[in-house]
Amino acid sequence: MKNYVQKGETLTLTAPYAVSSGGGALIGSIFGVASNDYANGDEGEFQVAGVFDLVRETGASTGWTQGALLYWDNTNKRITKTATGNKLIGVAVRAAADGDATARVRLNGAFLS
Repeated sequence: MKNYVQKGETLTLTAPYAVSSGGGALIGSIFGVASNDYANGDEGEFQVAGVFDLVRETGASTGWTQGALLYWDNTNKRITKTATGNKLIGVAVRAAADGDATARVRLNGAFLS
């Protein structure tokens, strides 16, 4: 097929802010995990599909069960279960307790509002 470009699990995108390797970034409607460290405005590779351990919010009543919908809090640069004002990015692969520092999330790879 002449018009095929790539699989699409990794995209070359422009970092909207400084992001470390393994950190999440919301680029327009695309959520990805940085493959390397990127400064604001750097072009680089971002994983948009797969399962990742990402920083999450902690505190009272922030835990969730396996299979819960997870969102990106772009203000605090972390995973949350709070939908309001945040971007849906995937589902919880495992449950998280209130004090867990990371969330195991399967990225949905879709661009949903």
